[in-house]
Amino acid sequence: MARVSYAASAEEEADVRAFWKDLGLPGLIDVHTHFMPHRVMRKVWAYFDALGDGVWPITYRQEEAERVALLRRFGVVRYTSLLYPHKPGMAQWLNGWAAEFAAAHDDCLHSATFYPEPGAAEYVGEAIASGAQVFKAHLQVGGYDPRDPLLDGVWGALADARVPVIVHCGSGPLEGPFTGPGPFAEVLSAHPGLTAVVAHAGSPEYTEFLDLAERYDGVHLDTTMVFTDFTERSAPFPPEEVPRLKALEDRLLFGTDFPNIPYPFVHQLRSLAGLGLGDGWLRAVLYGNGARLFSL
Repeated sequence: MARVSYAASAEEEADVRAFWKDLGLPGLIDVHTHFMPHRVMRKVWAYFDALGDGVWPITYRQEEAERVALLRRFGVVRYTSLLYPHKPGMAQWLNGWAAEFAAAHDDCLHSATFYPEPGAAEYVGEAIASGAQVFKAHLQVGGYDPRDPLLDGVWGALADARVPVIVHCGSGPLEGPFTGPGPFAEVLSAHPGLTAVVAHAGSPEYTEFLDLAERYDGVHLDTTMVFTDFTERSAPFPPEEVPRLKALEDRLLFGTDFPNIPYPFVHQLRSLAGLGLGDGWLRAVLYGNGARLFSL
């Protein structure tokens, strides 16, 4: 069955731009977007398609150049090309592709990744030396233990270089053998200086990952898909924890999961505004914290 991508309307583009302009921002910084080699992205989309019609439709299924252009029309001034391997021998190839993508798109943060394998610390060090600005670790898809001794040098190198790593360590949308707060909490205990961004705010273990953000100054949370109607149906954010989001205002980063989202981009923005935490909070989350973290 042919899959038809949603085409963002001029009205939606205008709505997104009006949202950040009304806050007095120069644009948006989206720390959780995906650009991948063509065949890898197609496999990701095939996974979501296999869930069944209407379960997780890919909203922005356009070709790569159009997806880049769309983010720019939305006013996203910095974004990422987050990739993640699921087997040994894959990370270095992905890192090479991501480096070329960042070189060709100066508004894309130079992204990289890793896998627990011999030589991981060495190629992560090389990526850092070549200018990598953000790494991605996906414990669910990768199916690996973040406490693996093969990664000790990786976490150490990232901590020493103060390069952020976006870590999918929550148990949503599917629990894995090493997801949940426990395994990654042990990594933080061993590397307390690590700058880590917990993807999806740690969904569904929101409370436990908020605890980690309060315990470690380098722990941040991204907003990817959280608070949206889609996620609220399966993993609602506890209303009693919303005040903690205000207290951690400087540790929250805007993320969307573009293009692999089952709703229009603007819905994430409106969902954040719906929390009622104020314009100052929105300005910090949508731009200020990302600008600080990535020294923009």
